[in-house]
Amino acid sequence: QVQLVESGGGLVQAGGSLRLSCAASGRTFSSYAMGWFRQAPGKEREIVAAIRSSSTYYTDSVKGRFTISRDNAKNTVYLQMNSLKPEDTAVYYCATEATFRWGPVPRTSYEYDYWGQGTQVTVSS
Repeated sequence: QVQLVESGGGLVQAGGSLRLSCAASGRTFSSYAMGWFRQAPGKEREIVAAIRSSSTYYTDSVKGRFTISRDNAKNTVYLQMNSLKPEDTAVYYCATEATFRWGPVPRTSYEYDYWGQGTQVTVSS
């Protein structure tokens, strides 16, 4: 059974940094896309970043500040978040697809099949 477990969230001041981790188990993940999404109160879940092999995608609001990476040996994907802003406050989720698909890095929630439980990131002003 595929399981994703996020960690690394917390409270940080604006301008600070956090690194989120998502540990995956239940299969080998190296060939599959993995994504980070976030959901703020009262808002829809949105893509933050995604990675498949060496291809990455970032939503515009985090470009230049966030970096997604993966360690296939550890079955772990990371999200390094720098220069954090109060508007980055949200619950962050990692996700992966059930079936490998050719094409661009998936960037919508319906393209992902397995989800973690989420980790809270709060950025104070």
